[in-house]
Amino acid sequence: MPALSSSFSSSSSSSTPPSSIGKRLVHVRKPEGGAEAARAGGNASRRDLPTDSLGYSLVLAARVLAGVRAGKSLTPALAPLADEPAAARAAALDVVYGVLRCHGRGEFILGRLMARPLTHAETQALLLAALYRLETRPTAAPMVVYQTVTASGELSGGALQGVVNGVLRNFLRQRERLLAELRQDDAAYFQHPAWWLARLRRAYPEDWQGIVEAGNDPPPMTLRVNARRISVDAYLDQLRAAGLAAEAVGGVGVRLGTPLPVKRLPGFAEGLVSVQDAGAQRAAELLDPAPGERILDACAAPGGKTAHLLERAEARVLALDIDAARAARIEENLGRLGLAAEVRVADCLAVDRWWDGRAFDAILADAPCSASGVARRHPDLKSLRRESDIRKLARAQAAILDALWPLLKSGGRLLYATCSVFTEENAAQCDAFLARWLDARCAAREQWLPNGQHDGFYYALLRKA
Repeated sequence: MPALSSSFSSSSSSSTPPSSIGKRLVHVRKPEGGAEAARAGGNASRRDLPTDSLGYSLVLAARVLAGVRAGKSLTPALAPLADEPAAARAAALDVVYGVLRCHGRGEFILGRLMARPLTHAETQALLLAALYRLETRPTAAPMVVYQTVTASGELSGGALQGVVNGVLRNFLRQRERLLAELRQDDAAYFQHPAWWLARLRRAYPEDWQGIVEAGNDPPPMTLRVNARRISVDAYLDQLRAAGLAAEAVGGVGVRLGTPLPVKRLPGFAEGLVSVQDAGAQRAAELLDPAPGERILDACAAPGGKTAHLLERAEARVLALDIDAARAARIEENLGRLGLAAEVRVADCLAVDRWWDGRAFDAILADAPCSASGVARRHPDLKSLRRESDIRKLARAQAAILDALWPLLKSGGRLLYATCSVFTEENAAQCDAFLARWLDARCAAREQWLPNGQHDGFYYALLRKA
């Protein structure tokens, strides 16, 4: 079994044999004033914590994590961090993404150290954040414990500081035995929900561990060079001149040696490049637009694939998205790149409300999906996604395909795309479509599994007879 390359990998791959450890349970006592006293601390100010302290960033991280654990997606959960100092925000993001990528691991450990979870959600999340820091910064354990206890005072009004201190010190005492026991729990060890692992094992008996490993790693940062403005070689020269390591990938891709903010990329504001995974760049290559063609991008936001189609050919593209804010992002991205398309806020299923009756030469159906192939970029999915979602998404994907197929010219092509690795959304979806529509032929299928070079995607190029 290959060692997982998550932040916990060195410990989780220990050869220490599992043992039935004598668990030292921390029995959570009800603080004076009852649960309300603990909850009241959630609104305490952080004026006593320096903004450059670990405790401050742990408070920020705990509040985000508590939101995700309550069912909020990561983007809105992170919104309150926008006005925080840059260094504190960066430190909090490191912890948030680390904890979410290591899904199930911290919960497993806390389950061995506590009789029951804390009812104070932010302090429970703080403990997960602290365990992550203790694993990734083992030499700083005393400081991490001290700062976490201080942070818990801000979150719980001081009511749970003793509990937090006891849990973390118990972890440090029992760490090796706890991590040995953790190896026997697949969900905690592989850091994915059990149902997710079961699906991967069935579909990819030889590759599932590599998929899991990739899902636990930070993703690569890949750029798409705007071929209308500059060549790949010329842009690589600009990167080298700026002291940035990079290599060419695919047709117009450039993978950076180290991720960095886009404002540091030469020519980004001027539209020379866009951020787009190498696997996502395959969509425009497969659809292969020709000059003058009328093309529909049916689920277009934020506009990366729309832009790539236009960078490849002078086509007439209609880009739809059901969400107005996301549709606005399509316009912004096209404007930065110096490209133009017709962008409309519309539900692609409500054909009568937006279609003018003229058939399209090509259609891109980048359908809503589980995003299981890009979970490392959206690690909250491990917590939020449910197995029952897959069937619901598959029904929605089938509805989109059935609604769009009649809009295609005879001899035209439709590219069905997902960022999923689950068969029900991919090959099985394509097979079912071909059985329903006898005038459809599959010209190409590609399943990209996530690895260190790119994310996970599925493509099926369908041609109308």
